[in-house]
Amino acid sequence: MYYSLNQKLKDTFNQKVYKLTLSTGATCPNRDGKIGTGGCIFCKDGSGQFCESGKIPDQIENAKKRVNKKQKDGKFIAYFQSYTNTYLPPEKLEQLLLETVNRPDILLVDIATRPDCLGEDILLVLEKINKIKPVWVELGLQSSKAESIEYIRRGYANEVYEQAVLKLHKIGIEVVTHIILYLPGESTEDMKNTVRFAVKNKTDGIKLSLLHVLSGTDLEKDYNEGKFTLPELDKYCDTVAELLKEIPENVAVHRLTGDGAKRDLIAPLWTADKKRVLNTLNKRLKP
Repeated sequence: MYYSLNQKLKDTFNQKVYKLTLSTGATCPNRDGKIGTGGCIFCKDGSGQFCESGKIPDQIENAKKRVNKKQKDGKFIAYFQSYTNTYLPPEKLEQLLLETVNRPDILLVDIATRPDCLGEDILLVLEKINKIKPVWVELGLQSSKAESIEYIRRGYANEVYEQAVLKLHKIGIEVVTHIILYLPGESTEDMKNTVRFAVKNKTDGIKLSLLHVLSGTDLEKDYNEGKFTLPELDKYCDTVAELLKEIPENVAVHRLTGDGAKRDLIAPLWTADKKRVLNTLNKRLKP
């Protein structure tokens, strides 16, 4: 078994909590020219295909309607997902986050970003918000393998991730680490090494996701040219089961897989049937 996000939320808040996918409106230094212009090789829309947009109060209300139409008085996590959400002037980020945490229906703020976008001014903002309500920061590690880092155009060294985790923990903020499985050329041992790297750096949570090939990305070109293949569902489930053995019981597993927008999905097509995927995973992982 593993420590699931659902269980962690029950342990923390003693109630059902729903996640709202939001956006600060930030872009990414791997797209605007600071680091690069093409973004990571797999990225389309900053992984925010399901995010709301507009003013924060409007985003929250619209997301609440999408997530939980029946229960109007639920409690929520504000998940800033799209692009690099700390890649903003600190005063603007603080304003947006204050608009969020001062709402009684928001219990926690979850911010997806890059480890190289956590300057001291941004850390001060996050520390301030964390004193009002809990803040989690999600870091896109994806892989610790040097060849994979270069291939996906991640744009920062592993040491930057290590330092980011240390700095966030120093101000009392939990870290969730994103890991992509089956990057081209990676073996099961390579994937295990990435999980071990995150665990060694004392990540508080892990998100596992199968590599998706989305239309319009540079990854699509390599896939169409036959440069790599992706596993079938059964093999993926076996791999997840192996990786979970590397994750201590105190580290929450926030996700076992991911799903891209069906309109953009090139491969693997079986991931579009989310219910089947989760049922197969749960059956495979049953003790």
